[in-house]
This record gives sequence, C-alpha cells and structure tokens, in this order.
Amino acid sequence: MIFIASGNPHKIEELKQILNPMGIELKSTLDFPDAKEVVEDKPDLEGNARKKARHWHEKTSLPSLSDDTGLEVDALGGAPGVYSARFAGEKATYEENTRKLLLELEGESDRRAQFRTVIAFIDQFGEEHFFEGVCRGEIIKERRGEKGFGYDPVFVPEGYQKTFAELSSDEKNRISHRGLAIQKFIEYLK
Repeated sequence: MIFIASGNPHKIEELKQILNPMGIELKSTLDFPDAKEVVEDKPDLEGNARKKARHWHEKTSLPSLSDDTGLEVDALGGAPGVYSARFAGEKATYEENTRKLLLELEGESDRRAQFRTVIAFIDQFGEEHFFEGVCRGEIIKERRGEKGFGYDPVFVPEGYQKTFAELSSDEKNRISHRGLAIQKFIEYLK
C-alpha cells in the first residue's frame, strides 16, 4: 500500500489509473476526512514534493508518494512554475489561472512551455527517492477540449495536434510529465 499525499481528486484518479493495474493499493488524504493540506511553501517543486511526502509518511507510517507539478513557460522566464496552482491568486480556480496565463502571453510569438513533475517517494525505511518527468509543448491561444484539468485545455505536447484536454486519459498518461515521472517510479518499484 502507498499513501498518495494529495487531496486533488484529478491527480489521485490519474495515479490510480496508472498504479492500480500493478496491484498497488492507494490511500490518500481523501481517506482522512479531517486531513489538512500541507502548505506548499518551498521555493521549488522538489521541496514541496518532499515536504508533503515526509509529512504523510510520518503521520501514517506508510510509504508515501507526493508530487508537485509546474507549468514552465519560456517567454515568462519559467513562470508560473512552482506557483502554477495559484498563478492568479491563492484561491484561484483552474479557469482563473488559465485566463491569466493567456493574458500574459497575449501578443507573444514564443509560446514554448513544459510541464515538469517531481515525485518524492518516502519508502518504508524513511529513505527519500525522487523521479522527474518533463513534457515539452506549447501554449495555444484558446482553450480546446473537455478532459483533464488545470492548463490542459491550452497545452499541446510536442509531436501532437491535440491539447492534453483533447487526448484520451491513456494517451495523456503515456506522454505526460506525471506519466513519465510515474514510469520512472514504477521502474524503481520493479
């Protein structure tokens, strides 16, 4: 059993789709109704992922996995990066964050970007392991697609014509930043 240090139902569902076929049972903060989210106050993705995984490992005594993901846009000097989930403010919705991103890129010809995920895994012995996945692509000018979450409707991965929000979950999980990081994690487990 692995504890997923997240309360994000979209993220948990993606991880279940990838890990459940391997026979790995997952628990998450959703299984603890009184759980409070760990404050993500570290300056980088690695720090936030480590902080969440370490907190939940100590609280549950289970091997704990956490990730932090950022959208890094070249023309914005890597922003929103570690602030992707709160780009438009602390309580911003996916819609508000995406709207701000599109406004920031208005008139910009360089729309190259990458999603980067860092997974921190604290094993049963308390040892830390890190896995990274990167998916390059570009930000388009208007939303397309109904699947996914976050910036998915405006991100087209390299080599594709569709946004993440237009791809099937199987396609997205195979090429996405989180999917690539999870594949490295699976190789470690094997």
